[in-house]
Amino acid sequence: MNIVLCGFMGAGKTVVGKELAKITGRKFVDTDELVEKKQGISIPAIFAAYGEDYFRELEHSVCRDIADMKNAVISTGGGALTFQRNVDAVKKNSVVVFLDASFDIICRRVGNAKTRPLFKDPENAKRLYDERKEKYIAAADIVINGDMAARKTARQIAEMCK
Repeated sequence: MNIVLCGFMGAGKTVVGKELAKITGRKFVDTDELVEKKQGISIPAIFAAYGEDYFRELEHSVCRDIADMKNAVISTGGGALTFQRNVDAVKKNSVVVFLDASFDIICRRVGNAKTRPLFKDPENAKRLYDERKEKYIAAADIVINGDMAARKTARQIAEMCK
């Protein structure tokens, strides 16, 4: 059984995921890294060259691939589990955990908008956060407070997934 982490950018999926992998002795996998590896270029470059629809197809392919993994902690991209086809793919062999971080905490964590293009327009980022939150809750088997420190969050997830 895999543990799949979902949530908005800055929710802590990667940091918590790496900590959780250490605690549980599982392999850590990041879907964004898998997409970049599959395409051979960065996600911003994929968006620039091919557009979002192409990226979402790559992301879906990766979600189907991770369904075949075993004993992994998987950090998903912020939009991955807002698509039902991806939720259906990962749920075959995983428990989905939504890191429910408040927008204020996310803004503090994200900080520099240069690395997070969606945060160039904070109002748009908040709108996207609100839209996606409902989808994360619908996808999740477990909802956990994502405002806590990564180690504490990881320990709580490990306990819940025993």
